[in-house]
Amino acid sequence: MGLLSFIPDLKDVTRINSAIKGYLDIDNRDLYLWKNEDGDFTGVVGIEDDGNIVVVRAISLSPDERHKKVSFLILDAVLALYPDRKIMGTIDTTKLIEKWEMQKNESKG
Repeated sequence: MGLLSFIPDLKDVTRINSAIKGYLDIDNRDLYLWKNEDGDFTGVVGIEDDGNIVVVRAISLSPDERHKKVSFLILDAVLALYPDRKIMGTIDTTKLIEKWEMQKNESKG
């Protein structure tokens, strides 16, 4: 619950609990925790698997992890879990995913 509270829309406990319940109750939604190199949980990603695409609904990182490219590592891990699907975002996550895709394309080229 703590990591989700870093998401601006989830500042109070009621909204956080509602978000968690949504991930638990809806079959095609999942929350994945992210561990840093020290083995500490420092991030969470919420996804929705719609068959051909995976929608990244939220990514939240602890403040110490935000300056790093941890979000890109998390997106790499999501892609590894769903290699045959297109990764897309919501209004809140699309810009991050576009930057991640540009970085992936630059490293290929």
